[in-house]
Amino acid sequence: MPTELATPAPTAPLSSLEGAQPLQRLIGELQAELPQLEVRVPSALTREYAVDASTRGRLAGIDIGPAVAFPSTAAEVQVIVRTAAELGIAVVPRGAGSGLAGGATADERQLVVSTERLDRVVEVSPLDEVAVVEPGVINADLNRHLEPYGLFYAPDPASWDISSIGGNIATNAGGLRCAKYGVTRESILALDVVLADGALVHVGHRSIKGVTGLDLVSLFVGSEGILGIVVAATVRLRPIPVARRTVSAFFATTAAGADALAAITRSTVRPSVVEFFDSRTLANIDAHSGSTLTARGGALLLIELDGYGIDEQSADLRAALEAVGGLVTEESVEDGEALWELRRSGRGFDPAEWFAGGDIAVPKSRIPEIFAHFPVVEERFGVTVGAVAHAGDGNLHPVITFRIPEGADPAVVPPQLHDAAAALAEFALELGGTVSGEHGIGSSKLDLAALELSERSREAQHAIKHALDPAALFNPGKAI
Repeated sequence: MPTELATPAPTAPLSSLEGAQPLQRLIGELQAELPQLEVRVPSALTREYAVDASTRGRLAGIDIGPAVAFPSTAAEVQVIVRTAAELGIAVVPRGAGSGLAGGATADERQLVVSTERLDRVVEVSPLDEVAVVEPGVINADLNRHLEPYGLFYAPDPASWDISSIGGNIATNAGGLRCAKYGVTRESILALDVVLADGALVHVGHRSIKGVTGLDLVSLFVGSEGILGIVVAATVRLRPIPVARRTVSAFFATTAAGADALAAITRSTVRPSVVEFFDSRTLANIDAHSGSTLTARGGALLLIELDGYGIDEQSADLRAALEAVGGLVTEESVEDGEALWELRRSGRGFDPAEWFAGGDIAVPKSRIPEIFAHFPVVEERFGVTVGAVAHAGDGNLHPVITFRIPEGADPAVVPPQLHDAAAALAEFALELGGTVSGEHGIGSSKLDLAALELSERSREAQHAIKHALDPAALFNPGKAI
């Protein structure tokens, strides 16, 4: 842990920045009260803390980043938040910066509170099947820590090897195993949260059951840092399954593969993971990873089974999918791992194309309809649309692309990409879905959230925000 206050030389004098005087005072007061705390002043060296994974393209246009504090204890977070509140300085909580909705973006007038050094696994209780962890613990690292106990933490966003538990909590992150184990909320029993006045509160229960008071855990999970800063979480653990098996099922077309999902639901098998790749996604993975998936079919269902009776599960699944035209293979361990790696990191982007991502969800029975709507959007906006889906729970990640014309400025993205993404989100709402299944609203989807939430619902949410953060200093301009 750092033992000195770090103040790298900024590219412009701090006093020349708008709002710099309160920041100067904040840094000075923190240095006096917490001499061991590292704080970086706004400078070119803090630019990376102005963006998250979804907004890194803006980095070239940012000269000066925000101030950044790196607490390593909950008590330090309390002091930071209390002092910032006294001076009226906005605080932006930040985990690993892997978010995909602009939820951790900040400017030179704000203080980023990074939780990356709050990275301890405080306790593991095998008999209670819980662990207490700090927010900076990386998802994959937690599972490596738990493996000797025969336990695992179920939520597994595709970015699990870089995303932090705190960030997962902030966005109620989903992932591949949601089909069986649910999203982050289903694995969070209790939280320690620093509120806007610097108070530290404990919400929730260590016990599996507990209904005393309002369910404030569910309120904070998914709140994207606008209500408080999580400094510890009591998470639910599960036994590592006695067996896991990867099953692939290729289909001739996207439509055939999407229709086949109903066969899984009608069967008695409940896979832990059901991922669906349409034709465009398979072609994209082959182009960028050197794989040969398209030689096996035009669409892919990639499935993980786990638990006891793995042979019986596999036989029943094979029968269900072959009955609807699937080419079913029980993959070897090595081939299965290779396929899952392609799922997590096999896609790429052509530098000759503009692209926009998406994160919509629909009731899983409507998945064939949303994929069938892609050609409508393509024709309307002149774009190309493909998607991979967490098909077990109806969450799709569309990628919309548009080839950059010769002589065009690659930095100037045409409006039809945004319009196409909005049209897909609107259609998801028509099907009973949502504009964000797991990435959150952040700063980039506020207009889409307004399509989904009624005016009265937004008023209620702003009232909750005002009750917990009356000066609106936590992560302003995000989530709601």
